[in-house]
Amino acid sequence: MPDQPATTAALTDDWRAGGFALYVHWPFCAAKCPYCDFNSHVAAAIDQPRWLAAYRTEIARLGAELPGRVLNSIFFGGGTPSLMAPETVAGVIEAARAAWPFANDIEITLEANPTSIETGRFRAYAEAGVNRVSMGMQALNDDDLRRLGRMHSVAEGRAAFDIARDCFARVSFDLIYARQDQDRAHWRRELTEALAMAVDHLSAYQLTIEPGTAFGARHAKGGLRGLPDDDLSADMYLDTQEICAAAGMPTYEISNHARPGAESRHNLVYWRQGDWAAVGPGAHGRLSLSSGRWATEAHLAPGAWLTAVETRGTGDSLREALTLSDRAMEYLLMSLRLTEGMEIARYLAHGAELPQRGVADLTALGLVRRENGRLIATEQGRPVLNAILRELAT
Repeated sequence: MPDQPATTAALTDDWRAGGFALYVHWPFCAAKCPYCDFNSHVAAAIDQPRWLAAYRTEIARLGAELPGRVLNSIFFGGGTPSLMAPETVAGVIEAARAAWPFANDIEITLEANPTSIETGRFRAYAEAGVNRVSMGMQALNDDDLRRLGRMHSVAEGRAAFDIARDCFARVSFDLIYARQDQDRAHWRRELTEALAMAVDHLSAYQLTIEPGTAFGARHAKGGLRGLPDDDLSADMYLDTQEICAAAGMPTYEISNHARPGAESRHNLVYWRQGDWAAVGPGAHGRLSLSSGRWATEAHLAPGAWLTAVETRGTGDSLREALTLSDRAMEYLLMSLRLTEGMEIARYLAHGAELPQRGVADLTALGLVRRENGRLIATEQGRPVLNAILRELAT
């Protein structure tokens, strides 16, 4: 029987299936990592009261535009948000509380680098309302940390993790694999060591060489020797799935693992295609209004964003209406990253179609399955998700 679409009348509230979040971008770092292509900048001095005032202005504007929403998550990303003064973080949270009612179990996450972690500052963040920290550990090997341009040692990273654990109930950290001269045995040992640190959420990312980064320039000149080939990188991905599952932290998204209940609620808003208001330089948002669903984008340069907020009352440089086709494609691309998969009726409600022959072929190959009205990439399918998406998007 063909899939039946849900009623299109429900699309105005489609975001409710994913929830509502606030993303706050802090664009400053102590140093630029050579692999990083995020919107981050090194500054000698930062006028934090001025930045707080701009964040307050933006949040108040968005609160007036989206009244009555229950806020499920706040995420301070960057850059290095742990360079923010506790008073700045507290002021942003206060502004968000004035704009929207908070969910009883709201998740408030702050990204942190080990070099900017100290007990007094972290306790102040916790008192301000932060209840989850995501740490940029990246490696548990001093040589590789230096190659990655990180400013902390393994010992400093472990000490910072212990401080975070003392201050917050939930702590996540990031690791990068497929690094130079890394083999499977090395990665398996390092990952096992990381999971023994009582972490409840882990993001494991393959090192990618992005254009416009220092690593990108070196690679173009024939540098960065010793990077694993695609087959070895794929084996490391499979090792990650195996080891994390055995440790009670199964994958719930392509690159993310968590103990049950410790999944990142903020990122789930993205992957489930909820709404998120976004403030700060270069921040991207998605807002569902009576006029449709809109993509927002803020001015990229910190100075340009700050000036725009102060002189025009908005830091947005772009607000673009998304077509039903755009929305369907975003939902397809994001939801299939999750082990829970995509709700088929919700996808069809956007006027999209699933290629029945393609789904049948992928199912026969063991790459996808249907379950309780959802289309799910299987354990065998997740490593080749891009190929699955190409088949389904045609």
